[in-house]
Amino acid sequence: MSEPKPIDEMSFEDAIRELETVVTALDRGDVALEASIALYERGAALKARCEAKLKEAEEKVAQITLDADGQATGTTPADGL
Repeated sequence: MSEPKPIDEMSFEDAIRELETVVTALDRGDVALEASIALYERGAALKARCEAKLKEAEEKVAQITLDADGQATGTTPADGL
């Protein structure tokens, strides 16, 4: 069995897919205690990676600017960019 990919190198999609696998394994309840603990810890790290990648994406999303009539006039970078 190959070593799992380092979490800090995963894309959002890879991390969410593996997180779903971890959750499914834990939900089945047929994993030994030590393996369950390791899965839980990896799942927590995967969740944190997904949250970080989502935050990155949110920061890149442009905010729509509106005029006095509520009509879109363009975009501005999200706060912090």
